[in-house]
Amino acid sequence: MPASASPEAINTPAAPTPVGPYNQAVRAGEWLYCSGQIPLDPQSGAMVGAGDVEAETRQVLRNLEAVLSAAGASAAQVVRTTVFLADLNDFQAVNAIYAEMFGAGVSPARACVQVAALPKGARVEIDCVAYLG
Repeated sequence: MPASASPEAINTPAAPTPVGPYNQAVRAGEWLYCSGQIPLDPQSGAMVGAGDVEAETRQVLRNLEAVLSAAGASAAQVVRTTVFLADLNDFQAVNAIYAEMFGAGVSPARACVQVAALPKGARVEIDCVAYLG
């Protein structure tokens, strides 16, 4: 990356405020690295879905879409995602909703892992990398 292309923080009120010392995304040259999103409502900061993994997944993807949009990107530019699940038995339900956002064209490369726990008791978290060039 040229010295003139310093990393740039991307933050938008259309996605939840980070719960720690990080940005919603960082643009580095032609790449956008989006932090993991959990199902927080951007306005209230409250968890969405009450444990319903489908409702949580829809909110997570809305949040990711808002961050991508704030950087001038779209889901079509996402090249890599990581899906974190509190319970791998939720894979099929999450995958069906995920396909609504990433199923057309070239789907991103992806990893999906079960984790011991997610922030605020979320059942799903998704991060992504997008190519802006």
